[in-house]
Parts: sequence; structure tokens; C-alpha cells
Amino acid sequence: MPRDVFPPPRILLLFLSVIGASNACLQDPASAYRLTGAVCRLTYPAAVVLNEKTTKVIEAAFQHARYPGVKGQKSLPFIGKVTYGLDNLEIHNLSIGQSAVELLPGEGIALDISNVSAVFRGNIQYGYGSWLVNVAHSIDFEIESQIDLGIKPKLYCGEGKVAADTRDCYLNFHKLHLHLQGNKEPNWLRKLFTDFITFTVKLAIKGQICKEINKVANILADFIQDRADQFLSYGDIGVDIGITTAPVINANYVESYHKGLTKYNNTSAVISDSVFHPSQLTEDKMLYFWISDQVFNPMVTAAHQDGLLQLNISGAELTDLFKTNLSSAMPEFIRECLLESGSPQLRVWSSSVPYVNTSTHVGTAVWGTASGQLHCGTQGPILSFKAHVSIDIKASYADKKLRLHGTPSEIFISEAELSGQNQSLLDVDEFLREAVEKIGIPKVLSALEIEITRLLDKQGTNLFDIFNPEVLPQDVSFFFAFVHLFKCILCSVGVFTCCFRFHLCAAGLCGDSDGFWFPSSPPD
Repeated sequence: MPRDVFPPPRILLLFLSVIGASNACLQDPASAYRLTGAVCRLTYPAAVVLNEKTTKVIEAAFQHARYPGVKGQKSLPFIGKVTYGLDNLEIHNLSIGQSAVELLPGEGIALDISNVSAVFRGNIQYGYGSWLVNVAHSIDFEIESQIDLGIKPKLYCGEGKVAADTRDCYLNFHKLHLHLQGNKEPNWLRKLFTDFITFTVKLAIKGQICKEINKVANILADFIQDRADQFLSYGDIGVDIGITTAPVINANYVESYHKGLTKYNNTSAVISDSVFHPSQLTEDKMLYFWISDQVFNPMVTAAHQDGLLQLNISGAELTDLFKTNLSSAMPEFIRECLLESGSPQLRVWSSSVPYVNTSTHVGTAVWGTASGQLHCGTQGPILSFKAHVSIDIKASYADKKLRLHGTPSEIFISEAELSGQNQSLLDVDEFLREAVEKIGIPKVLSALEIEITRLLDKQGTNLFDIFNPEVLPQDVSFFFAFVHLFKCILCSVGVFTCCFRFHLCAAGLCGDSDGFWFPSSPPD
């Protein structure tokens, strides 16, 4: 008996998220298109918006960097050997002026952070002298600085995932003034420390800041990758995450190509015949997610085989649904079941794997067969039937809620039987057909809207302000387009790396000998 959970949970969150997978990346993007089930395109205006958050990550890099101690010695005429140690370097009063971003075609991303003001504080231990005299002291110091920071992250394929290399990093010091605490040190010693320590601190700051930025980028990217994996996992159903080739960068957008493998019962989907081409997307909006139909069919197959595509309605809720005006007369035994049995219950579940196909003209067409049972109390009769349905669905997202708009194109009823009778109930076919069209389909779509929106909110989608979203169908694919995705806080580091990792993509189409079969054509 099917479980009392409908609609399919996180596996259908792909309506508003994208995920992908592969274990190896091709060098040529054009060759990788046929393996690509989903694409993320981030245009330059979106890069500018995300860059506004970059300063927070830079601040974190400065504040969390741990600067190593420096020790050494220097020989001076008449003075002898001067030994020194620089310890406990900490940063205070950090502020950042502004940040600018540029897309470098075929290279990477250029980030210019200007007017970084900070005060570094620490301690100097020093000693000097000769065979005649030896002096040892410890003194606190403070360094005022003003720095410009430049980073050129390069996006690449690292073990099948989008990765960032931020080692191309430089610091330009406009100001670096050393202040020793106290006035007891001789002038020659102050000058020595000012000249030498200023140079030493420059090297230490540059090395640690650039290292920390690279570290933070990888930590956040891995965190978002893990969250994306959890986001699209449910029970025994999962999605392997990765990319088919390294991201492509030009002056107008950054684009990443993803391939997702639905995993279920030790089987994995594959894809080798994608129809994607970059010309299918425009540059009019900030963010695009292109998704192939091959994303959904294996996931729906797994949901069907896992018993997730089912719905139970009972009691007053069921009775109220049948108050809908229908042109067909309600058979007497159904009326008695709904009104007099006291505890009617309707159970509906998928009895064949639904098939999804998207076209430019109708949106997404879904073919499927649902089995239904109307239970008339614990001792009453049971009406069983199958509904073969073809429906065109268009999806939208507004006010942080998913909307599904369905138009049935074909419905017919078969195998309608009443327990205790050995004959088909041909007289109820037309009533059931109209009930499926005007009651069943709207109820299923409404349940899907509510459940998927709830799960999206649980994953934090409602924390984002998404402006003017569109879901645009194409032949065997569709894409989401957003004018503005705001509050993209996690997408700050390296600006783009996390955004690719957060909005991942999935796809798949395969068959195997164990029955995990993904149809290549709609059911008869």
C-alpha cells in the first residue's frame, strides 16, 4: 500500500534549484554540451550586485588571518649584532572603501578592493651590543596602513567540481607607518626598525591575506556544495554533484555547465545527448538556469519507484472537494459513499512512471497513469479505477511561492470496478473523467505547490528576494530567468564561485537490467 506522503518531496525542488554531477571534466566546452543537463549563467550586472557583498569576505580574511612571528639579526658598524623578533601581530580598526569587478574573457575575474585602512599591532623583542655592552628590550608597536587589494580568481574544474584559484593576489601599500610605544629608543634604532620592519610586515601581510582569501573561498565553496547535495537528497534518492567542463567567462557573463546523476538503489542515471547551446540563453537578465527535461525524468522515475507519488484525502476535506459543480450526474453509490459512510477516503498513486516533455508552445507536458481507490468506510465497498492523463503544466514563482498552472489535454478512465461486482462500471467513467479533470488535477497541483514551497522555505529559499522571475519553456528544456537575486550572502566569496556552487544543476537519462528504467518516449 502506498505511503501517506504526497507530493514528492525534495526531489522536485529542482523547480527552483539547479544541480549537477560528473567525475571528470572535458577541456572543450563545446564537447561538454552534450553531457550538460543544466546551465547557470550569471551576467555582468549580477556580478556587480554580488560584488557589493565581497567587502564582507575581504574583511573576514583580514580579521581571521594569523600572521607568523618573524625573527632575524643584522650586523651594524660600531653597534655590533642586532637581533630582533616580531610577534603577536593583530589587526584593528579595519575599514574598506570600495570594490569593483571585471570579467576577463578566457581568464577569470578581476576584483579591485581600494582604500583598505587598518592598524596592525604587535610586539618587538630586540637586542644589540658587542663584547663591551649588551642591551635587550621589548617594545610594543603600531603600524598604520592604507592598502589596495587586487584579486584575480580563476575558475576551473577541480575533481569534477567548480573550484577557484585566488593565488593571483597583490597588495599595494599607499601608507605603512610604524609607531613605537615610548621614546627611550635611540633614533638610529627607530630608523632601523622603521625601514626593516615596514618591509617585513608588507611581506607578512601580503602572504597571509592572500592565503586566507583562498582558504575562505574554498571553505565556503565546500559548505555550499554540501548544502546543495543535502538540498536535493531524500531518503534513498540523491544527486551526485559536479560539472562537465570548466566555467566559461566572457565580458558579459560567467557560465557553468552541470550534469546531474540521479542515484537510487545503487543505480545512477547518465546523459549523453543534451541539446544545450549557449545561444539558447540571452543576457537581458541577471541570472539564468537552463534545465533539460532529462533532469526530471530520472528523478520522477525514482520518486515513482520509491512510492512517493501518492495522495490521501479523507473525511470532510474529501466531501468538500466533490461539492464542485460537475455536468455529469454523480452515481448513487458514490453519493452514498461520500455523504453517508461517515469516513470516506480517497487514495491515489502513480501506477506508471510519469513522462515529462517540454516544448516552446505548450510548456511542460506530463503523461502518466494514476490508480485510485475510494473507500466507503471500514466495511463499505471500494471503487477502484485508473486515470490516464496528459496535462500541460506551466510553472511560475511569485511572492516566494511556487505556482503550477495545468491544462489537461487528454484524460480517460479504465478498469473502473466496485468491490463485490465482477463487471466494469462503464456508467461511472464519464463522471470519473470529469472529476479527475476538475477536482483531481487541481487538487494535486495545489498540493504540489504547497509542499514544494514549504520544503523550499525549509531550505532557506524564502530568505532571498527574487525579482521578476520567469520560467520560459523551450523544446525539451526550459530556463529560469531572474532580474535580481538579492541577499545572496553566501555567494560573496570569490564573488562567483559560491554562486555556481549554490545554484547547481542536474540531468540524466538511462536504463539498466535491474528495472531502474528511464523512458525515452511517452507512454502509449
